[in-house]
Amino acid sequence: MASLQTASASSSRFDGLPDSPFPRLNALIEGLEPGKSPLIMSLGEPQHAFPGFVTEEITRNAALFGKYPPIIGTAEFRAAVAGWLGRRYGIAAHIGKDRALDPEMQILPVNGTREALFNIAQIATPPAKAGKRPAILMPNPFYQCYAAAALAAGAEPVYIAATRENGFLPDFEALPEELLARTAMIYFCSPANPQGSVASKDYLTNLITLARRHDITLAIDECYADIYDREPPTGALAAALSLHEENRRKAGDPFANIIVFHSLSKRSSLPGLRSGFCAGEAKLMMRFRSFRNIAGPQVPLPLMAASAACWADDAHASANRDLYRAKLDAAERRLGNRFGFYRPAGGFFLWLDVGNGEEAARDLWAKGGVKVLPGAYLSREDSPYGPGGNPGTAYIRVALVGSQAETEEALSRIAEVL
Repeated sequence: MASLQTASASSSRFDGLPDSPFPRLNALIEGLEPGKSPLIMSLGEPQHAFPGFVTEEITRNAALFGKYPPIIGTAEFRAAVAGWLGRRYGIAAHIGKDRALDPEMQILPVNGTREALFNIAQIATPPAKAGKRPAILMPNPFYQCYAAAALAAGAEPVYIAATRENGFLPDFEALPEELLARTAMIYFCSPANPQGSVASKDYLTNLITLARRHDITLAIDECYADIYDREPPTGALAAALSLHEENRRKAGDPFANIIVFHSLSKRSSLPGLRSGFCAGEAKLMMRFRSFRNIAGPQVPLPLMAASAACWADDAHASANRDLYRAKLDAAERRLGNRFGFYRPAGGFFLWLDVGNGEEAARDLWAKGGVKVLPGAYLSREDSPYGPGGNPGTAYIRVALVGSQAETEEALSRIAEVL
């Protein structure tokens, strides 16, 4: 009996866990026959071909499946990531005594960024902050993993509205001091899923300054960083480095309070490789490394070799972007000014204002055979610190991950049905 009571008490921590959006969608359209041959636009799983050298690298290193991989990865992997950070963001590594980023200490491979995004909350959240239950802030809509991580760490997940009125970027600076004082961590995603909004350098430097003032860890999800329409989005590490320069390079880690997460799932169309990395403040990275040495899954060595090859090559990522741009062009042609359409600055989703996302999703499936995700399934009722309501209710998320022909057909059906 005691064990049952213990299990009940333990499970109550997750009473506030959001439902996964995809079972909810399946329940919404259950019993409805698709009006035409099905086109799946609900899941953000990249369908473009991944680079051919990936298979070659895995095959060449297949014997290494017989070894336990180190949690810190390989020197080749870390060097490839550091090289990409240098090319992409201008973040130097090992420049004399004044190195901006130490690949040996400040880069960690991760077994897919979802794992790392979840686990960072476990080391960044104290039992209490300012004498109260700690809070973890996140955009609303949000990646469900953020909320699960907050609850697992014993924190209160607080959803901060990201709406058209604020450019789909949460206004963390407008939050009351009482909340910020007990905030342990902020999850932030740029480019954002689902809206495709991109944080400017000023937005990021203001967020970093806010976090340091209140001793908040910033967990910056940059998994869509190499999927952009026109301009490459600024990264949090680059913003922190510019802030460091503005402060005349005062002593201290230029990346204090920051950890960023990157993945090959979108950049290289490799969602099944389950490979990414995190990088940031040296002390935070060492704590995370110690935690993951005990509780984190490793990336197998053959997959790490393939990952290093991907981070070292920019040509395939550029070709990948071109494919997404062509689909954005098609969306602009077929949807025009309807449904609040805009070209997202980053990512591969359309965030369409259709009045009622659930009704639109049912109609699109029943009449057009197009499966899309209601925006309300990616968000919650807003926190007391926002405008109230569910900010995703009026929207649907459309994933432009299929072929050009499939995408154009689906867009035509969306325009016709809605």
